[in-house]
Amino acid sequence: MRSLLLCLIASSAWAADLTGIWVGEIGAGRPDRDPTPMAFQFTQKGSALGGKLYGDYQSTPIATGVVAGDLVTFVVVLAEQAGNEINDTKIRFTGRLVSGELELTRERESSTRAGAKSGAFVRPGPGQVFRLKRLV
Repeated sequence: MRSLLLCLIASSAWAADLTGIWVGEIGAGRPDRDPTPMAFQFTQKGSALGGKLYGDYQSTPIATGVVAGDLVTFVVVLAEQAGNEINDTKIRFTGRLVSGELELTRERESSTRAGAKSGAFVRPGPGQVFRLKRLV
């Protein structure tokens, strides 16, 4: 019984603390394009994850985020241009800590036309897997 209690305490103390800046690159999806740099600033309070995704010209807040042990899930809503339209696209990131790096899968979940608030086309396909390293 005592060893079970110690294991439970140790596993809860081992829960990931992602607070800080994490950087990496994600593949462009085409061989003729360079990978896209990715940078996140995470803030964590218990199991709640917040922070920002940093892009070339703006930062986008994390809408919802949860950390459970070494598992991570969060959502970012990005403004993306599609032809003459601007769409609000919900991107879901899921992953886990692997050897001190954060391995994430990025998937487009839904998209709406920003002005009309109606559905927009979401490019089908598998999620992109990439890794982030803690900078600070």
